[in-house]
Amino acid sequence: MRDEPAPLGPGLVIFDCDGVVVDSEPVAIAALAEFLQGIGLPVAEDYVYRKFLGRSWATVTALLDRDYAIRLSDVEVAAYKELLLERIRRDVQPMPGVVAALAGLGRPTCIASSSAIERLGVALAKERIADRFAPNIFNAAMVARGKPAPDLFLFAAGKMGAAPEDCLVIEDSPAGIEAGKAAGMIVAAFLGGSHVAPGKLRPVILDLQPEIVFDRMDDMPAVLSRFDALRAQRARCPA
Repeated sequence: MRDEPAPLGPGLVIFDCDGVVVDSEPVAIAALAEFLQGIGLPVAEDYVYRKFLGRSWATVTALLDRDYAIRLSDVEVAAYKELLLERIRRDVQPMPGVVAALAGLGRPTCIASSSAIERLGVALAKERIADRFAPNIFNAAMVARGKPAPDLFLFAAGKMGAAPEDCLVIEDSPAGIEAGKAAGMIVAAFLGGSHVAPGKLRPVILDLQPEIVFDRMDDMPAVLSRFDALRAQRARCPA
C-alpha cells in the first residue's frame, strides 16, 4: 500500500498590509500622484496605479530614474514621506471586516509588505492591528529584491519556520501576486479594497490566475478551507 501523506499543520497566513489589512491604497496613490505633479511630472493617478501599486519605495525611485531621469533629493523624499504619513493618519482605516477576521483566524500569521517601517507603524496602529501581528512584521527593506520577486515572502516564511508550500499569501496587487506565485506559495487575491475599481485591477489580477479570489474579509473561513484543500491536493500529487 502507498503511504498516506502526513497530516497537514495549520499553515502560515502571510498578509500584505496596504489594500488588504488597511484600505490605504487610494490614499497612498493620491499622495504619490500629488507629489509627482508637484515636482513637475504630469502623471495621472491611473499611471501611478499601473506603475507603482504594491512596489517598494526603492522600486518607485528606480522606475522614476529609468523612465524620467528623475533622481529625488533627500529634501524631496522627506517631503513626500511627511505628506504620505499625514494622509495615512488622517484618512486610512482598517479594511472592513479585517479585525474580526484576524481575531478568528486561529493560525500563525505575519505581515510581508513593500511599505517602509514608518508607514507600516502608522497604518497598523489603527485599532491596534499591529498587536495582532507583532513581532512578525516584515518589509521589503529586509531583502535584496522587492515584489514581484519572491524574496520577501520567502524571507517571512523562513523567519516563521514555514515551508513555502504551507503558506497562504493574501495579496491585492499584481506585483504581490506574482511574488507569491514565484515563491511557490498558494495565493489568495483579495479584491475588496476601494482601489480595485479605480485601478482597473480585477482583470489584470484574474489574468495572473491566483488560486483563490475573494472580495470580503468575512469570507476568510472559506478561503482557509480552500487553502487546506489545495495543500492536501499538492501533498497527494506533488509536481
